Amino acid sequence: MNFLYFPKKSLGQNFLTDKNIIKKIIKIGNITKNKTILEIGPGYGNLTNYIIEKNPKKIFAIEKDKKLFLFLKNKFKNVNNFNVINEDILNFIGKRFFSSGVTVLGNLPYNISTQILASLILLPKWPPWYETLILMFQKEVADRILAKTNSKEFGRLAVLCNWRLEIKKHFNISSNSFFPIPKVNSTILSFKPKRSFINLKNPYNLEMVTRILFSSRRKIIKKNLLKLFKNNISAVNELKIDLKKRPEELSCETFYKIAVKYENLFG
Repeated sequence: MNFLYFPKKSLGQNFLTDKNIIKKIIKIGNITKNKTILEIGPGYGNLTNYIIEKNPKKIFAIEKDKKLFLFLKNKFKNVNNFNVINEDILNFIGKRFFSSGVTVLGNLPYNISTQILASLILLPKWPPWYETLILMFQKEVADRILAKTNSKEFGRLAVLCNWRLEIKKHFNISSNSFFPIPKVNSTILSFKPKRSFINLKNPYNLEMVTRILFSSRRKIIKKNLLKLFKNNISAVNELKIDLKKRPEELSCETFYKIAVKYENLFG
């Protein structure tokens, strides 16, 4: 494939070029004519071509790079159900552009992939405007999303993702499927919003709880838990948690319980 200009490292651009992989991603999406599709970071439109072939009701593509935005606008100018928007996806997510039922696909920029996912999880309105996320991550990041308690990969990302989302791993992708070839392999994951989960008035309380408790990953949680609860030892004791455990030894449900307790005390 000929490229108009070299991908920008600053935007984390690595364009997926393997048609077989693209077809597998499209199959996961189960794109039908009544669906609305949002594509994050379409680049040169390699995945977009196949989305258009499925003829969904509407396609929205969010492209931050101005040159690529103009390229896509021209490339698909005769496609009536296609709209390309020149914006940063992190600014776009919270705008309530959609009402519901959107399928999101994206080869996420490596440098902001976790920020994008966290923004989609922490939306104040739930269920959210999307019904399915089909996203590509650096394999190392995907492993952290899928990590279980008592593993070295388990951390804030796994706790946050499992709170509101059902997660499924589909397949890994070789670095040779991209241009330029990155130094790492990638993984395709899909996510569906949970209807039943521990409710928090302010989702960012969970983000703060995990940030404080995982700030000393290798140490027992007692000191940071007391810090979180402003040395309220009775509140900490009411949680009935073994204070000699390290954060990676706690279950996701324990973190959610801590967040609820914190919210009840401090709002």
